[in-house]
Amino acid sequence: MKCVLNRLQPAKPACNVQSDAAVLPKEKILETVLRLIQWLNHYGEVSYDFQSFYAGRYGQSAKALYYRKKLLGTLAVSPMICCEAFVPSARRLFWKPQRFPIADAHYAMGFFFLAQVLEQEQYHRRALHFLEILEGTRCPGYDHYCWGYPYDWETLRGTIKEGTPLITTVPYVYEAFKQAYEIDGDDRWFQVMRSIAEHALRDYRDFETSPSASTCSYTPDPEHSLSVINANAYRAFLLTSAALDFSEEKCRKIAERNLNFVIECQNPDGSWYYANDGKRHFIDHFHTCFVLKALAKIEMLTGDPECTKAIERGAGYYVRNLFDERGLPRPFSRPPRLTVYRRELYDYAECVNLAILLRGRFPELDNILSIVLKEILTVWQKPDGSFRSRQLLLGWDDIPMHRWAQSQIFRSLCFMLHGNIMSGSRSTSTRRMCNSTVHLSGE
Repeated sequence: MKCVLNRLQPAKPACNVQSDAAVLPKEKILETVLRLIQWLNHYGEVSYDFQSFYAGRYGQSAKALYYRKKLLGTLAVSPMICCEAFVPSARRLFWKPQRFPIADAHYAMGFFFLAQVLEQEQYHRRALHFLEILEGTRCPGYDHYCWGYPYDWETLRGTIKEGTPLITTVPYVYEAFKQAYEIDGDDRWFQVMRSIAEHALRDYRDFETSPSASTCSYTPDPEHSLSVINANAYRAFLLTSAALDFSEEKCRKIAERNLNFVIECQNPDGSWYYANDGKRHFIDHFHTCFVLKALAKIEMLTGDPECTKAIERGAGYYVRNLFDERGLPRPFSRPPRLTVYRRELYDYAECVNLAILLRGRFPELDNILSIVLKEILTVWQKPDGSFRSRQLLLGWDDIPMHRWAQSQIFRSLCFMLHGNIMSGSRSTSTRRMCNSTVHLSGE
């Protein structure tokens, strides 16, 4: 009975559901995006990160101690936790600004969308700039194109070294290069796509979890992490896409087993834990979005009815447990520990992405999209054009971080604009804004 209650009923095709978000002023969304671009031009393409507190030697040691010995570790990480909660600008004392491949991929996709919306070559060139950067920042020591984090990442299972490929980053880069290839047909992008697909197929280990399912490793080293739900969802999507892009049956078979793992790990109420390892049983907003996004994309490619069922159950849990009474994103429905913030920009960005992918299917989610968009446009953007990163227990974390989640909010808003233009809803005033030029740095 609980499963049924937490399962959203999809809108009937004949009812022509239209989200309130569809009637929000497109000009306001576009204005918000253009202001963010002006900020990006001034600020630059490197930034601090959510993990900056823990990227240096002291932060890594303190975090490792926390995972080994909870009490001593809590004392060791308490200075960083206090800074995170009350003095976010202290990040600069712990680490340095860096470039993040996952952010570059999101910016590339956003600029490609914007180039199509505004029909301006400058935005297409800016997107290509990020792809060229990505070609040069691939992980060293691997035969195929792949990307990870630019710092050593301390985790429950040990240290993931700088330059280690992450299956949670690589699919976004694949999407960015695929978007470029679909626009201009340049074989250069096609070859990078093929190389990424080979990496995703061959460089990650699979471990059988049932006769029909396998879990993949988070990195090429299975000692780092296994059974992470969103990692398997990401890989299932990438390999499903590659199976169709390159007519590669091996990709399809492995994708199917990773997808089955995700579906088999769905809880009776429609939720997913972060990992199915008996330890990381928290449920948070943006990781739930990651899983549902991947399923939605796979469903679009294959029409898999099991995907559809999982999406309906998952979306039901999502709207009923990961939003507050105002319809705003909650960071957790089941937190792993005490948190020092109220709201997260990342949650807003991924909510918009997911709601656009599923728009018209679930009226409750369509209504939430309009609420979340209004909050993004009126509360979260700062006067300089960047977005606040977090709403803390007291005040805000106003340090802009490309990975967390300036690039994701940029891509989601551009995705929104692109969807509206593709559906033929471009207004006269939007067309006027399309013809105005925004100066891009270096041009």
